[in-house]
Amino acid sequence: MNAAAQPGTVYLAGAGPGDPNLLTLRALRLLETADLILPDDLVSAEILSLSHAGAEIIPVGKRCGQPRITQAEIHVLMLEAARAGRSVLRLKSGDPLIFGRAGEEIGALRSAKIPFEIVPGITTAFAAAARLRTPLTDRSAASKLILATAHHAAEKVDLKPKWTGALPEDATLVIYMPGRKFRALAQDLISSGISGETPCVAISKATAADEHVYISTLDELDDEAVGPAPVILLIGHAIQVPEQVTSLSEALKL
Repeated sequence: MNAAAQPGTVYLAGAGPGDPNLLTLRALRLLETADLILPDDLVSAEILSLSHAGAEIIPVGKRCGQPRITQAEIHVLMLEAARAGRSVLRLKSGDPLIFGRAGEEIGALRSAKIPFEIVPGITTAFAAAARLRTPLTDRSAASKLILATAHHAAEKVDLKPKWTGALPEDATLVIYMPGRKFRALAQDLISSGISGETPCVAISKATAADEHVYISTLDELDDEAVGPAPVILLIGHAIQVPEQVTSLSEALKL
């Protein structure tokens, strides 16, 4: 970048849970104008197809702890493109500020004095609950909403989440990235004091064509019955889903 050139702006934007109809207008406008798009792995091909023909798209997703590109390399891509005067759309699944490592990218952009904007998106928990037609809070059942993850940084020595006190009696617990050991996770929650009779809904690939819903209680949560990743768990007495529901689209018919 020469002395007279102005750096481009980096947009940390949420793509929503996967359904293109749940994109914000701001995210859509950025797809239509950004020079460089850096999407996470869970951003669907349908959403990326909305980008303009001249956009460069470099996938930077990470799945199951096996990144195709490191976080440091993502920072380099963002900074180099912005310093060259290009507009950069860093597109994340859901909302960029919820378990999206936005803090690290914000830190890199601030340190480099690169202009940036954060564009919120619909997080999977809210989209799934809306499609299931169930509240996450309820005056009689849940006055608190807790967003948690069972996935931790690889460098941490103790990877087992500390669930003690995780769910007050009047709260809904949402667990992003719960892993695949659902039975063990349920037992950990029960051991921490949560009733085994607490309703639990596991949503696989929320809002996608092959989405799957598994309705259970913590006592009955089963590893084999839950669909493939990505999965999100909704736990609490505010969750009200008819037992015959097996997909979010099916819930819309009830």
